[in-house]
Amino acid sequence: VQLQACGGGFVQAGGSVNVSCAAVGSVLAVNTMGWYRQPPGKQRGLVATITHDGKTNYADSVKGRFTISRDNAKNTVNLLMDTLKPEDTAVYYCNSNLKPSGGSVWENVWGQGTLVTVSS
Repeated sequence: VQLQACGGGFVQAGGSVNVSCAAVGSVLAVNTMGWYRQPPGKQRGLVATITHDGKTNYADSVKGRFTISRDNAKNTVNLLMDTLKPEDTAVYYCNSNLKPSGGSVWENVWGQGTLVTVSS
């Protein structure tokens, strides 16, 4: 099972961008899904997570500006980013705790990352 992300790109400060991620492959169950980001020269950190039943958690720096959502039927997670700031520039990674079909253990899987660049 892989996580495939799409979206992102170049946007001006104050603008919006959307990134999406899908679990591709045969999946038995998906628990928490989320987004993390790694700004240039910095460590990867939490952006937002969402549980299977829709409970969300956001980093303080994005509260009120970013919205995470998911489609359990399609095993997808979406991050809508509004009122973007230059400091939001980063590679955004999706993440999921999931159980592949035929598997007996939960796996923590990362997507390949997608770049969001916010110009001032």
